[in-house]
Amino acid sequence: MSLETLVSLVSRVCFLGAFFLLTLVVIERIANAIGYTILQGHRSASVIELAVVLLVFVITVQLRGMKEEFRRRR
Repeated sequence: MSLETLVSLVSRVCFLGAFFLLTLVVIERIANAIGYTILQGHRSASVIELAVVLLVFVITVQLRGMKEEFRRRR
């Protein structure tokens, strides 16, 4: 497995993880409106922060890949 394949795989997993966490927060808000909770003891803000960190990592990896591709074409 090459490094590019591994980076691509990790990037996709992080993106899906961030999407899952954001979906979980939306479901938590709906559950809170009804009177229930899903995130026992965790604040929604901390879950959103983790999702944002994952998305920043994905954006950084994508920009790095674009920069390398641009350098190869020169």
